[in-house]
Amino acid sequence: MRIAMVNDCAYVGETILKYLPEDIEKTHIKRSRGVWSKTFGIAYKIWKAKADVYHVHYLLQDCYLANVFGKKPLIGHAHGSDIKTTINRFALGRIVRSNLKKCDKILVSTPDLIEIARQYRKDADYLPNPVDTQLFYPKPPRRKKGKLKVLVAGGSNWAIKGTNIAVQAMAEVKGEIEVSIIAYGKDLEKTLALAKSLGLEMQILPIVSHEKLNKYFWNADLVMDQFKAGVFGLISLEAIACGRPAITYLSSKYEAYKDLPHRDINTVEQITETIENLSPKLWEAEYNYLKQNHTPEKIANKVMEIYQQVA
Repeated sequence: MRIAMVNDCAYVGETILKYLPEDIEKTHIKRSRGVWSKTFGIAYKIWKAKADVYHVHYLLQDCYLANVFGKKPLIGHAHGSDIKTTINRFALGRIVRSNLKKCDKILVSTPDLIEIARQYRKDADYLPNPVDTQLFYPKPPRRKKGKLKVLVAGGSNWAIKGTNIAVQAMAEVKGEIEVSIIAYGKDLEKTLALAKSLGLEMQILPIVSHEKLNKYFWNADLVMDQFKAGVFGLISLEAIACGRPAITYLSSKYEAYKDLPHRDINTVEQITETIENLSPKLWEAEYNYLKQNHTPEKIANKVMEIYQQVA
């Protein structure tokens, strides 16, 4: 079987390809954000591709082009903004809605997206994001000397990730923690300014490749992610895989999270209380969830079943 993976999101496609059986012929068609690359460049690559199954990430122009060029069977993989916000725009929204209807199979990457997708495709399925456990694996907790080391790892974005809520909460316990933040996200400067106004010192860490992100996790005691979406982001999952607890907002309305002990944490008071009462049981519960739902071998097996069905 020949698989053509088009585009990617947070290395989900790359990880899936990595863990597919060795006898599968794999092609990963990538693009940059450059004008040529994301228009005529990607169009030519998709048109030229020959495969038994086409798997496209994001229900935007790449997926639309694959439909126009008659690349079948076609799997459209939604990752968030495409069917949460872009779908409501005039021009791009028409593209997203068209892709939802015309793909042979629709997958979504987090539980909050399935309800939206099924408004257009009753057969849409939730596929948990795989975590590359060859890159992200547990190491013993560092020997604690002094303050609790907290890493703000998700990109700074107040509207989508609620980074400001995390900063306000950490400022409440600033005497007990040492905070680092990875320098990316559209609201990074606002986040740093907020922290300074609250007297919270933050060490700024440079952006590193995906392969080196594990070192940031291993050097922390606790990872802070997002407090808006109500679902696990890959940052949290990769931190957990590295042996570190993650504090993030998980909505209790999603069945997938019913056994986790820290659901519905999305206020300053709740986050502060969780930091102050951090227990090893938090990571143990998160890691058990990870092993049951996000190991790359399990996800690759599910994907192979889907490929065989559509092919």
